[in-house]
Amino acid sequence: MQSLTQLLDLSGKSAIVTGGAKGIGKGIAYRLAEAGAKVLVADMDGATAQTTAKELADKGWVAESFEVDVSDEEQVQAMITACKNKFGSVDILVNNAGIYPNKPVAQMSEEDFERVIHVNLRSVFLATKYVAEVMKAQGGGKIINITSIDALHPSMVGLAHYDASKHGVWGFTKNSALELAEHKVWVNAIAPGAIQTPGVAAMQSGGPADPEVIKAFMAKIPMHRMGEPDEIGTVALFLASDMASYMTGSQIVVDGGVLLS
Repeated sequence: MQSLTQLLDLSGKSAIVTGGAKGIGKGIAYRLAEAGAKVLVADMDGATAQTTAKELADKGWVAESFEVDVSDEEQVQAMITACKNKFGSVDILVNNAGIYPNKPVAQMSEEDFERVIHVNLRSVFLATKYVAEVMKAQGGGKIINITSIDALHPSMVGLAHYDASKHGVWGFTKNSALELAEHKVWVNAIAPGAIQTPGVAAMQSGGPADPEVIKAFMAKIPMHRMGEPDEIGTVALFLASDMASYMTGSQIVVDGGVLLS
């Protein structure tokens, strides 16, 4: 039996966190790096990814940045190759990158819909497909997909494309977990509720979301507050570690109790 310290020790492991430059992704990157993993902070915002990687490195941890559009197949392949070349392996993949532009279906163009599906869902398929090849050769690995409580219940008008993408990620998580289990690749998901991220803050202050809708949503949270990125980071650490050694195809809801209402 491993000690608690051993269970949470990610020393010798390498991780990719997409959308890792800020918000939930940054919270996850921080906790994985703190636990000893070498972390590739992958994000379309290359400058901010570099800043985040430097923040982690300044703490004495190992982190590098990589600029990537996760909806592009060649760039996803390059990201995985970069992690393997820099760190020697890819043991943990966190599919976190996502967008949530607010637009009702009546005003939504085909391009609007496809962009969200490509970034939020197609990216998970691409990253899983190519990282699985590496993990199979290594003898195993962990894939963690960030879904949303919108994968279980719709949040607000204007996010139909987002909700569709997150339902898709949850379905893809379960099926890929089934396919990859024999290769010792465990695939799980985290479904966050309202998390205080830069993107959410922008929506609250002058963004497209109706302030009354935000207010009504907040009233549904039994804990009476939004979550912090670190509260997703700690759950990701649990799934990435040996604490979750007998879990695959599962989704952990982290929502302050929203789905209870």
